[in-house]
Amino acid sequence: MIENDEDRADALFHALADRTRRDILRRVLGGEHSISALASHYNMSFAAVQKHVAVLERAGLLTKRRQGREALARGDLQVVRSTAALLTELEHAWRGRIDRIDALLDQLKE
Repeated sequence: MIENDEDRADALFHALADRTRRDILRRVLGGEHSISALASHYNMSFAAVQKHVAVLERAGLLTKRRQGREALARGDLQVVRSTAALLTELEHAWRGRIDRIDALLDQLKE
C-alpha cells in the first residue's frame, strides 16, 4: 500500500517511465483485457508482461480481477486524471520558480 503523496508520485512516475507499461495502460483504459491477451501484443514472456501489470497495479493505475482461470486487467481513469492533476501542479510550481528567476535576472540587468 502506498503510504503518502510522495510515495504515490514515485510509484506513478516509475510505472509510467516504461513504454511497455504505458502501452499496456492505454490498452486497459480502453476496456478490460486478460493478461494473456495483453501478452500476445509484446515480444516478451507472459511472466514479463505480468510483472509490468503488477507495477501498474501497485501504482493504482489498473485493477485486476479473476474470472475463472483468467486474470483480467482494467485501467483506472480516475487515477490517470489524478496523475495529470499532479503534473499540472508540478508545472505551476516550476513556472512560478522560473518566473522568479527571470525577475531576479531582470533586476541584475538594471
